[in-house]
Amino acid sequence: MSVLAPPTGALAATATTSGIPVPPPLLAELEALLRRLRLPSLRQAAPGVLATARAQRWEPAEVLRVLLQEEVRGRERSALATRRATASFPTGKTFAAWEPSLSSIPLPTQQALQTLEWVQRHENLVVCGPSGTGKTFFLEALGQVAVEAGLKVAWFSLEGLGILVRRHRADDSVTRAVRAILRADVAVVDDIGLLPVSPDAAEGFYRLVDAAYERRSVAVSSNLHPAGFDELMPKTLATATVDRLLHHAHVCVTSGDSVRLAQAIAGKGVVPLPASPPARPARATGEARRG
Repeated sequence: MSVLAPPTGALAATATTSGIPVPPPLLAELEALLRRLRLPSLRQAAPGVLATARAQRWEPAEVLRVLLQEEVRGRERSALATRRATASFPTGKTFAAWEPSLSSIPLPTQQALQTLEWVQRHENLVVCGPSGTGKTFFLEALGQVAVEAGLKVAWFSLEGLGILVRRHRADDSVTRAVRAILRADVAVVDDIGLLPVSPDAAEGFYRLVDAAYERRSVAVSSNLHPAGFDELMPKTLATATVDRLLHHAHVCVTSGDSVRLAQAIAGKGVVPLPASPPARPARATGEARRG
């Protein structure tokens, strides 16, 4: 409790004459203990909290509560940053920039999906439709909501799954690699149907959907409805994948023109250029430079 003793000397004079609490330096022993206990947020907040506690004559329990609260908040911020980095979102888009009225997904459906109750029930989500209708944006914003709620998200392209299969085929560890992905609560596979699907990618997609079935949630964006996946991969594999994917799934079909194209035509895709280039400053003459 020595750190809660009244300030003395110059510190006491500063605290009393200005009326503003002065953060006292932590005792070296206390600093070392907090480092050993790995309490960085508490250690950072301690000087200010202790100064306020002295000025306002807090009870010891209140000091302890505030310090521990700061540590909890710091750990929550750190955990959120880690979940967000691990998710590997493509652009970082959130619902803050989302315009619900521009999406053909019914507003009640958008709101219901944002509750994440479907994730808690280990259900799947398929968002399919033409390019530019907000499929990836919507899934990424949902993923951001999930990580902010304390859930883990894994984001993949179909080709990324193919690369994973090839990487782990040599030592026969594909199954283990897929299980590692499913430590996440939601696995997202983005932009199915844009590019030809390699055999490795088709296998990886099936393995992921099969391993997640009734255990984890899979969210998919696609230019094709899943009923047409046999155009992308062998029919037998497509049938088995779609059967598991759609059994407990919400299917949202987007429609309309490309939002990106509409924004480009309206000149909203870039920052407008000035009507004329800014005037260049006149160069100083030799006389002026020498003067």
